[in-house]
Amino acid sequence: MQGQWPRAIAALVVFAVATAAGVAVFGRFDTAPDSTTFVNQVTADSFALILAIAMVVGAVVFFGLERAQTGRLASIEGQFTTRTFVLMPVAIAINIALGTALAYALKIPIYMDSIGTILVGVLCGPIAGAVTGALGNILWAYVIPPPFQYPPGAAFAIVAAVIGLIAGLAGRLGVLKPRPNRSLRELATGGTAATALIAVMAFLAFQGYAKIIGAANLTPQGDNTILVILSWLALALVIGAILGLIALLAIRRDLTAAYTVVTGVITGLICALISAPIAAGVFGGVTASGTDFLVAAFRQAGADLQAATLGQGLISDPIDKVITFFVVYVIVGSMARRTKARFPQGERLLDAESLDRAETLA
Repeated sequence: MQGQWPRAIAALVVFAVATAAGVAVFGRFDTAPDSTTFVNQVTADSFALILAIAMVVGAVVFFGLERAQTGRLASIEGQFTTRTFVLMPVAIAINIALGTALAYALKIPIYMDSIGTILVGVLCGPIAGAVTGALGNILWAYVIPPPFQYPPGAAFAIVAAVIGLIAGLAGRLGVLKPRPNRSLRELATGGTAATALIAVMAFLAFQGYAKIIGAANLTPQGDNTILVILSWLALALVIGAILGLIALLAIRRDLTAAYTVVTGVITGLICALISAPIAAGVFGGVTASGTDFLVAAFRQAGADLQAATLGQGLISDPIDKVITFFVVYVIVGSMARRTKARFPQGERLLDAESLDRAETLA
């Protein structure tokens, strides 16, 4: 692990240089968003191309250095098994279906477009998660037909890749393995921290919504029946995640509920910092989705476009990632121990008792 940090730093530096060079030489960011779709597709395509090339260059540097230093590619060995390749298209389909439905029919400040990415990352590894996230966004933008197509999605492929990378690292470190029947002291500490984070995020989001719209409308609406049904499903996942977090702490005394909240908040904050300048350029602050009221709230408070977009991301991204990580934790927890253990990182998601059983059954 220690040897990977210099390679990672080198790859990040090369990625940053390639991005800066691409923006300076090839970027087209001087056009206005479309008045109907609110999307500056020229800017979106510029971001997509520049960041995709920069990601490839960064990956070549990382894996090239690893190959030169160790003679192998241990960082990705074992991640891309048959199960990984079967799971990836299913994960991408989940991302696209729920992400499109939320943006279309349910105007709340979450996305739900990374459940599949996080699932692959947790079960299969960080590189598999990153590939799933980036590839999914590119397909979403340029290959998937309407009504599920999302043309600006490729511009955010770098964000999706980072989500998959973080999820893979969380899975590798055992962050999402069950921790049931913990002491009241541990639960009190973890529960207090998780509750405080959720309360702060919910309060900020509600204040922004109330200031701009006046009252929350959680009823999915639209003329596309499939998307409305999917958005009802997404809303059920949101409500279920909130109730599930409480149930895990109170009934199962599972401390991983608190770990899920902290991991989601950290992931959301990182994503907000990365996505804010992209969103400001692609949308001009207006996306016709549930995050617009937060941007408007910051603009009314005197913030410029960049600051308003960042502020929106710092609120909505952590909320979204907390819910998404918890949904993935429930999905993984519902899998049979034997099935879970057969994924590349599956054994890292088992508690000690389950791991012993899985090894016995293997």
